[in-house]
Amino acid sequence: MSKCKLIIGLLLVMLIAGCAGGAKHESTGEYIDDAVLTTKVNTSILGDSRLKLLQINVETFKGVVQLSGFVDSAAAAARAVELARTVKGVKSVNNSLIVK
Repeated sequence: MSKCKLIIGLLLVMLIAGCAGGAKHESTGEYIDDAVLTTKVNTSILGDSRLKLLQINVETFKGVVQLSGFVDSAAAAARAVELARTVKGVKSVNNSLIVK
């Protein structure tokens, strides 16, 4: 019976360790948090009448939002960054938007 408990214990440790994040990998919880942040930033951008028709891509990794794509003016890029920064939970915003 003690071998069975040991095996179950080892399996639980491996399962928990498999969900842990690192410098280049997100934990399961971080992945879900980032997905929620991405959705909130996208919703905020799409809700803005000046930005909703522009091609802005939003990605999030460990609370850092990456904006990429094309906008029609520097003012639109600045507005997208401003909206992203106002979302609760966003640590910082990297702006890779291209003005076309």
